[in-house]
Amino acid sequence: MMWPTLRQISKIGIASEKAPLAIDLEVHERINDEILKLLGRALTIREVDAGSCNGCELELNALGNVFYNLEGLGIKFVASPRHADMLLVTGPISRHMSQALAMTFEAMPDPKLVVAVGDCAINGGIFGTSYATIGGASKALVVDHEIPGCPPEPIEILQGILTAVRYRLGRRRT
Repeated sequence: MMWPTLRQISKIGIASEKAPLAIDLEVHERINDEILKLLGRALTIREVDAGSCNGCELELNALGNVFYNLEGLGIKFVASPRHADMLLVTGPISRHMSQALAMTFEAMPDPKLVVAVGDCAINGGIFGTSYATIGGASKALVVDHEIPGCPPEPIEILQGILTAVRYRLGRRRT
């Protein structure tokens, strides 16, 4: 059983994805400066999985690796909503999680941002609306920005986070 696999590897090589485009150091510095200008400190995010398949969570975890270096950009995830500036919601909102999601939102200090990550958080995705789910995050909260995809790539999530910060907080300060 192992020999056919090794023969195939010797013929075509090990199949893998192309590496994503590198983020330039100057881009890192510009993003960090922009966040500090808008917030006056690092951006802190509380992520809530409201019933997803964990595809979006895998992509969010990738933001913390050395390639994307999220904390190097001045963005970090926190455990308590009381310390969060932004709420990232993944997955369709299950009926049991809608109250917990609302309580998490209420515990956040102002100004608070809500970003729906992935198709499920936007409109229920493949789960839709059923006896178990109410659909997307907009049915439970006011969503400031949506990041489409199933799941969205880490760079798309990062761009969505920055878009939400620029639009919402930048508009309030000016």
